Order: sequence, then structure tokens, then C-alpha cells
Amino acid sequence: MARARELGWSALGRTSPNPAVGAVVLDAAGQVVGEGATQPPGGPHAEVGALTQAGERARGGTAVVTLEPCNHTGRTGPCAQALLAAGVARVVVAVPEPTDLAQGGARRLRDAGVDVVTGVEQAAAEDGALAPWLTGVREHRPQVVWKVASTLDGRVAAADGTSRWITGPVARAAVHRLRATCDAVLVGSGTVLTDDPQLTVRDDDGHDVAHQPLRVVLDRRGRVPATARVRDDAARTHLSAAADPAALLAELWALDVRRVLLEGGPTLAAAFLTAGLVDEVVLHLAPQLLGAGATLVGDLGITTMSQALQLETLDVTPLGRDVQVRLRPTRHTGGHTRTERGS
Repeated sequence: MARARELGWSALGRTSPNPAVGAVVLDAAGQVVGEGATQPPGGPHAEVGALTQAGERARGGTAVVTLEPCNHTGRTGPCAQALLAAGVARVVVAVPEPTDLAQGGARRLRDAGVDVVTGVEQAAAEDGALAPWLTGVREHRPQVVWKVASTLDGRVAAADGTSRWITGPVARAAVHRLRATCDAVLVGSGTVLTDDPQLTVRDDDGHDVAHQPLRVVLDRRGRVPATARVRDDAARTHLSAAADPAALLAELWALDVRRVLLEGGPTLAAAFLTAGLVDEVVLHLAPQLLGAGATLVGDLGITTMSQALQLETLDVTPLGRDVQVRLRPTRHTGGHTRTERGS
């Protein structure tokens, strides 16, 4: 199942509005004979990719999948039927299908005599590549990941406004890998005017990769100049005049965006945090002290310690001289629930 989760993660950023699923097929002797991950919309689902690789060796074997195989026909056929046609004897599932549209795959397999086990390492799968899609199922909006780099005293820029570079090359490379898992990268017009970022995904040699997330700039007053780097032809750009974070996310949802990387400044971060619309925080801490300058987040309307926004630490990872801390807000406002699963 760990390998299936890795495969799902490898597809993240290229599957929306569909879930990023990973699948592994073992033969009857327990040897891995096929692997697959969800392809872009209209392409094969993870199970089909793994079964194609396995061929006849899948017969009598086991399929390990991060999400219950779908049982409906969209632009592709039902994965439950593909597993039956391949002669798989056992299916191991991490996350049961939560939507009305696609559920029933496990039941269909069991009715045909296939041994089906669900809920295997479910929490890890839900917190992994399936998290953006599951956020959409529950709240009918994209998942929001806030990425911020700061000094140990919480500064994102020096007193003179300089901010390049707070973190080292290893952390900056990690940011590009993070961007690659997202459908959109979001900043405010202030960040564009101050830093003129390009907001593309670049490889280790500094070249733009083929698949780029949508660049989104919240620009209510039309301040972004035509010469800004975010308006070049390296990737698509969406300028928004949305009135608030919820309206902006609704706009992006309609564009099939399911995972947003928030890279804006303190003001935009504060707006999303106070609205309860940050699902995960990726904090890059540099071993530096400034003592003055812009702080990592703006006014949250908090006046006493009892009101502090609480976060749960998910993991801590060294990145060269810097440290990455992944956190999740534990006081979070939820939205209404809708169900969807594409094809």
C-alpha cells in the first residue's frame, strides 16, 4: 500500500478534477507485476494502467489500490469491471469510495466472488495524494496549501524589503516539487509588484518543466502590469478580482482546480486563515534572525492567547541548512458537502 500511495503522489497535479490514485498488481505468488497511477482526465485510471502492465500475470493475483475502484462509466469504463475481466482474486483498498456517483465497486467485486478488504492504511491515504479530491468531496472547494518561508523570528523580509533569499537552494528546489503537485499557484498583486515572481515549476537546471500549474493573481484593482513575469507565455495565468477567499476558490473550482498552493504575502495568508480556508501549512524555516521586517502572517484579529489558531505538526524534514515543517490547522471552518468523481 505504501508503494500505491507513492504512485498516487506521483500523479498529483495532473489528474484534476479526478482523484490521484495509485495501484499495484501482484501475481498469485505475491510478486509485483504491474503499477499504475491516474492519468490526466480521459486517460486510464490507476487500476487499468497497472492491469495493462501486468497482463495475464494478474489472473489469480491481488490488486492494491488507494481508492475503491469506481463502478461507473464516464470517459473511461468502470475499474471494477476491468479488475473482474483481468481475473484478479483479491482487492485491497485504502479509502472506501465516498461519492454516490462512483461507489459500489467493492460490492460488485464481492458479488463476483472477489475477496475485497477495505480501510487498509486509510488515514495515510486520506492525508496523501487523495487529500485534495477528498476536500472537494466534503467542502466543494479546492484544497489550500499555504507555503511560507521565514527566518526563525518569523520574518519574510528584512526591514528594507529584501527577501531573496531567506532559504537555501535545497529548500527552494523543494518548493518547485511542491508546486508540481498543485493545480494552481496563488499570490496577490502586492507580491507581483514587489517580487515579480514567475511562479513556474523549474527543474534542477532551472528550466521550466512541460506541465505547469495555473498561475493565479488576486488583483482587485488591476495593478498587475502587462510586463509582469506572471503574464509571460511560460504558463497560463488567471487574474481574479474576487471579493474574498471563498469567492476566489469557487472561481478556481469552476476551472477544475482542486489543489491550490498559496504563496502570497502576509495579508493574503491572513485572509485565508481567518476564513478557515487553509488546509495545510508548509513552513520553511531558515536559521537566521532579522529582528525587524515583515512577519509571515498579517492581522488575524486575535487579541489574547486563548484565541490563538492551533496547528498540528504533521512532519519535520531537514532541507539542507533549512527545516520544513508541515502543519494542519486544528481549528478549521468546514463548508457544505458535495459529492463528485470525474472520469
